[in-house]
Amino acid sequence: MTTIAVFVGSLRKESFNRKLARSIENLLPAGVNFEYADMDLPLYNQDLDGDFPAKATALKELVERADGILFVTPEYNRSFSGVLKNAIDWASRPWGQSSFAGKPAAIVGASIGALGATQAQAALRNVLLFLDMKVMGQPEVYFNAATGFDGQGNLADSSVDFLRGFAEAFVRHVQANR
Repeated sequence: MTTIAVFVGSLRKESFNRKLARSIENLLPAGVNFEYADMDLPLYNQDLDGDFPAKATALKELVERADGILFVTPEYNRSFSGVLKNAIDWASRPWGQSSFAGKPAAIVGASIGALGATQAQAALRNVLLFLDMKVMGQPEVYFNAATGFDGQGNLADSSVDFLRGFAEAFVRHVQANR
């Protein structure tokens, strides 16, 4: 069994990024499991490095037992969300004890515009490379939620093959780099 920890950087109930993550999950090959990170965390505070909150400890444990990490990010103000940054800060601390080091990862993102969270993904890629993650380069997923989902919020038929190809490539990346 291959386990992928999934960080969805949007807390919105009808999040396009959560729908994108669920869509990718439904296209995974057999033997691969998504485990979603609880992103409802207190704000990172270095004063707590010696006494991590339970939710932050659980997040670090999820990352450590996962074979790979999928980051699913919206684009807020040309960058990724504070929710996602906060979770990354918790799982990468205390200094020198990052749970991310050496983990294979991929980034996808959805927005309602044609650019599909490109700027958020570029900013996030810099952070993940600094954290010594093995970030998959191709295929990239800049998902336009306005055309990629149908009127009921389901994955449009035109998106299925592309996202299945991404899911399969990511699983190969994880299995080759764990």
